[in-house]
Amino acid sequence: MCENKIVILGIGNILLSDEGVGVKVIQDLYTCYKFPQNVELVDGGVGGFSLLPYIESAKKLLVIDAISGGNPPGTIYKFKGKDIPHQIIEKISMHELSFSDILSLAKLRDKYPEELVIIGIEPYSLELKVGLSEVVEKNYNKLLEEVLAQLKEWGIKPIPKS
Repeated sequence: MCENKIVILGIGNILLSDEGVGVKVIQDLYTCYKFPQNVELVDGGVGGFSLLPYIESAKKLLVIDAISGGNPPGTIYKFKGKDIPHQIIEKISMHELSFSDILSLAKLRDKYPEELVIIGIEPYSLELKVGLSEVVEKNYNKLLEEVLAQLKEWGIKPIPKS
């Protein structure tokens, strides 16, 4: 395990429109940027237990997902550490288990990341459709900028691919 490993975990179901935004961010980061060796991009899909090794190996964990927080669609959310409301962790899209269960298991095993940040966007549509809704697509670049800003805060400057 890398001592200063940063895991960027995008989760969601790409078959349910805006629910797949976290996975889309990971795909776009992979396509557009090169990262240092200590940064791992993870397409978590609708994961579950399979995400535990990634979470447990991370010194810093950045989770990206659609978050139903009750605000207008397209609203960007960012939560850090102890400021992450429990109900937000409960609402993150995991299907085998809740994301809260996975984090609790990592904590129980004493392998919890030193730093956890969750960045998300309020979905407009969760209908059976591949691709983001117009509202979320309109704010997608703001979401991506928020992810890149968090990485910069951690001292990570991805290099754009040409």
